[in-house]
Amino acid sequence: MIEWSSRQGQPQQARWRSESGAPAPRRIVTADDTLAADAAYRMAAEGTGLLWQGDFQNARHLLQALMRRADRKPRKPKAPAATPVEAFHLHRQAQAQRARTLAAILIPLQGDYGIALRRAPDWRQACTEAWGPATGKPCVATLRELLGLVGAHEWRKKGVEVPALGAPPNNRIHPHYGVFSPVRGEYVDLVASVPLPAKALAFDIGVGTGVLSAMLARRGVQRVVATDQDPRALECARDNLQRLGVLPRVELLQADLFPPGRAPLVVCNPPWVPARASSPIERAVYDEGSRMLRGFLAGLADHLEPGGEGWLILSDLAEHLGLRPREQLLGWIAEAGLVVRGRHDVKPRHAKAADASDALHAARAAEVTSLWRLAAA
Repeated sequence: MIEWSSRQGQPQQARWRSESGAPAPRRIVTADDTLAADAAYRMAAEGTGLLWQGDFQNARHLLQALMRRADRKPRKPKAPAATPVEAFHLHRQAQAQRARTLAAILIPLQGDYGIALRRAPDWRQACTEAWGPATGKPCVATLRELLGLVGAHEWRKKGVEVPALGAPPNNRIHPHYGVFSPVRGEYVDLVASVPLPAKALAFDIGVGTGVLSAMLARRGVQRVVATDQDPRALECARDNLQRLGVLPRVELLQADLFPPGRAPLVVCNPPWVPARASSPIERAVYDEGSRMLRGFLAGLADHLEPGGEGWLILSDLAEHLGLRPREQLLGWIAEAGLVVRGRHDVKPRHAKAADASDALHAARAAEVTSLWRLAAA
């Protein structure tokens, strides 16, 4: 619970909501349309929460003003990072500080997720999709998180076109809130093009939106067993597989890594960067200590049928950032009793790979995504 005083001096309290698990601001003050952007930015940078009591659209304008100030280049340029690792950590620190500052604007929600502010939109459906049914008790969330939640609601309605799944309209994936969207299609293209070792059965480890399970089913795999730890991901995958008409061939299980048994094909697209995630959705990109990657490699041989293949889909971005050398990956493969049958590579097509102003441009420009074909030694 968080507490504050109303403009009339009356004590108020509500439940704090944060998808990332961030703590509530230590100090909370009420704010409205009279608050100047420079003053708001100073308080936000100090960690003060601004509980909005004014016009809702003006709160959105204030957030945009805070963004402009947070993204303003310093008058004195900072010394360039000495190594790619240092550049990565400085980039993550700057991202975290920016996120904390922009999370300063707080929006009170009623017990049904309604927003009782002037010109406030009705976002109750989006909140229900993300958080589940309303409890009837008021809560407070950051404006930035609410905007992300509504953006996810729109993505879910519209869907993301995945050309490798076939022709429209039967090639759209609809990501749910908190489930990473397949916006980088090159890894799907790899699974779509590499020859299948068998079509009777495949395991999909870490199903996410279900895009790779759908791809395997579309390629003729008769049965796919797909796992994930996250209930949101399993619900999202079920929805997408149903939409695409392949759900009868896919069994969804809540599990950490492997289902019981063995298969002639085991596919895994683990998080690519060994670093700590700052929110649940970042766990699709960041995996501290390469936990999922190492777990997949360590257990793969015990879940492959004789002659079967494990497909590891992995970017080498971590190598270019100096976070995980290639020799370490090859060492883990050998220690797990595995050999490399082949590797298929593709260059990324996302915009950041060509953005010279990006802090990690050198690593992104050199990045290659690979499908490693692994087998028991």
